[in-house]
Amino acid sequence: MSQPRIRFGVPDDDAPLARLDRETWSHLHAVKPRDEPPYAPFFNERFGPRDHLVADLDGRLVGYVRIGYPTSLRANAHVRQIQGLAVADAVRGHGIGRTLVRSAVEHARRQGARRITLRVLGHNLPARRLYEAEGFVVEGVLPEEFLLDGAYVDDVLMGQTL
Repeated sequence: MSQPRIRFGVPDDDAPLARLDRETWSHLHAVKPRDEPPYAPFFNERFGPRDHLVADLDGRLVGYVRIGYPTSLRANAHVRQIQGLAVADAVRGHGIGRTLVRSAVEHARRQGARRITLRVLGHNLPARRLYEAEGFVVEGVLPEEFLLDGAYVDDVLMGQTL
């Protein structure tokens, strides 16, 4: 398999990214219910195309990472946060998630960020292993923060200094 091209999102990516989000939805990583029709646009007033790095594989979007600010406070404007990551099932295990995480870290560095953080569900072991392999460390745990599909799940806070 060839390597994907990582680029910023563009407005025309809205429908393919929305479809990817629906196709990859799972309680392994999602805390909100599965979207039902009519579907909302993927991009919105909080997260636009430039807040996403997308993996383009031969003209097909196969993944994305959303990068934002953890709050709107000026006091922590030096921090970026990964606020979403998805990879198409058909290409999982080929390093696309890793490439997207690395790209997000590099993007945060280029923006002058001093730290990058994320939140991951405690039971999402594949994602936690990926983030740990890419230098993220557990900085806190909110025990049983979410009730998902009848089970209580921890919210794990991870970060790294840039």
